[in-house]
Amino acid sequence: MRLQVGCAMWTHKSWQGRFLPHPLAPHERLRHYAGWCNAVEGNTTFYATPTRDTVASWAQQTDADFRFVLKLPKVITHERRLTDVDEALHAFLAAIEPLGPRAHAVWIQLPGSFAPADVPALARFLGRLPRSHRYAVEVRHRAFFDDPRAMRTLEAALAVAAAEWIPFDTTALFRSPPTSDAERDAWTKKPRVPLRSVALTDRPIVRYLGRDDSARTVEGWQRWVDVVVDWLREGRSPTVFIHTPDNADAPELARRFHDEVRARVPALAPLPQPIPTAPATLF
Repeated sequence: MRLQVGCAMWTHKSWQGRFLPHPLAPHERLRHYAGWCNAVEGNTTFYATPTRDTVASWAQQTDADFRFVLKLPKVITHERRLTDVDEALHAFLAAIEPLGPRAHAVWIQLPGSFAPADVPALARFLGRLPRSHRYAVEVRHRAFFDDPRAMRTLEAALAVAAAEWIPFDTTALFRSPPTSDAERDAWTKKPRVPLRSVALTDRPIVRYLGRDDSARTVEGWQRWVDVVVDWLREGRSPTVFIHTPDNADAPELARRFHDEVRARVPALAPLPQPIPTAPATLF
């Protein structure tokens, strides 16, 4: 029984001097982030496949029980839409090999235009994937949430590879009008889809987007505390990523989510202790 929590990135300007020391060399930032959270979203891999040396450095900065959920490059998911992608896919999977078991899941985020009619392409793609990794799919077309037949068709395709369906919960963001520049920007970019809280595998993954006001973020995730507690009691090992529009307090909020769950599931192991942001002094 394990709960992974994390953020959308492992470094952020607003974290400097608060959650991470400042100044801090780029090759040390992940190590310090891993003192706050035990998982991270690999969003940067969406834009380009990293080199094996870069990925090896990620492994060197993290303990063996740290977990990455790594997004497939956009050339595979958005540009070629899962067709004629063998070369790009093999290059990506080879690049992430140094992570070993730290690679918790390969994240297949599909564009909003990927509709129920495209599910056969997804099924073919999933059916050809090597079983050396776990896979998780995020869809954004509203029909998958509103149409029971489309939902069942997608779930059947995911079952081909024992893949998880990643919900991106933006309901807290859209519950009331934005109150900051970051929230206004998120309103124009984030998907507005109904809440989904069904796990298909023993390793469910949740992306939760709150508000820049931490109290409203915490209020909005209470349903997820209930869901995650139930999953843990069922023997599942969930991963929850905490986002806010500005992500200014995301590491602290991720730890708070873990603390709230652990208060109800005392057998859950605690998170690691953060590395101090400044050296200890005698005075």
